[in-house]
Amino acid sequence: MKSIFNFIYSRFCSVRCAINGIATMIKYEHNAWIHGLATITVCAAGVYFKLTSSEWCWIVLAIAAVWTSEALNTALEFLADVASPDFHPMVEKAKDVAAGAVLVCSISAAIIGVFVFGSRLIPLIIGA
Repeated sequence: MKSIFNFIYSRFCSVRCAINGIATMIKYEHNAWIHGLATITVCAAGVYFKLTSSEWCWIVLAIAAVWTSEALNTALEFLADVASPDFHPMVEKAKDVAAGAVLVCSISAAIIGVFVFGSRLIPLIIGA
């Protein structure tokens, strides 16, 4: 019986560590604030426009991709700064590549947003 409680407790501790990691990312990575604002805005728009289940799937997938790439980028930056506190050109390249991954995910999410919301926004923009 003790092992099941240890298993449950260790899962609880893992979730707590993950939540601490998300909080750290939001605290130290200013771009995460932009992703947060975009997430709130897109979710509010999705509720307003009454997205279908399949449209929500695309939106959730896009949001998850951006947040995941930002988290991995932030983790890489923290590790790189510890491993090489002084400037190193290879560390700079690694950071640039990780930042590029966030950019790719963000652009892809914006394109998904255009596909999902475009037909709903165009009439609002042109006043039709």
